[in-house]
Amino acid sequence: MRYKGYCHCRAIQFEFRSDEITEGLQCNCSICIRKNIIMSKDYILPSQFELISGRENLSIYHWGDKDVNHYFCKTCGIAPFHDATYEPGKYRINLGCVEHIEPRKLDIMEFDGKNAL
Repeated sequence: MRYKGYCHCRAIQFEFRSDEITEGLQCNCSICIRKNIIMSKDYILPSQFELISGRENLSIYHWGDKDVNHYFCKTCGIAPFHDATYEPGKYRINLGCVEHIEPRKLDIMEFDGKNAL
């Protein structure tokens, strides 16, 4: 399926392809729990993802071990996706930013990022 997504102010817009999304991932690390984000369970590969607009509006936040690039919009602050510094372009998508998906109605898998090594 082809999905479209964007941040709150729509400065950052993207599209990606994946199987139908029926599950989400919720992490309990200090960043994800505070943002209350439900992410895509599966990674979206670079060949499946296209940033349509807003590259100049993206900023990155790093925390702790700096392994994860937490991308966010400089205007509205919404974090539409993230990737790892060791696997750039392999994204997990914030499902709250994706058209026609109700993240809280998905089957949610919990990930213990708080205690991950």
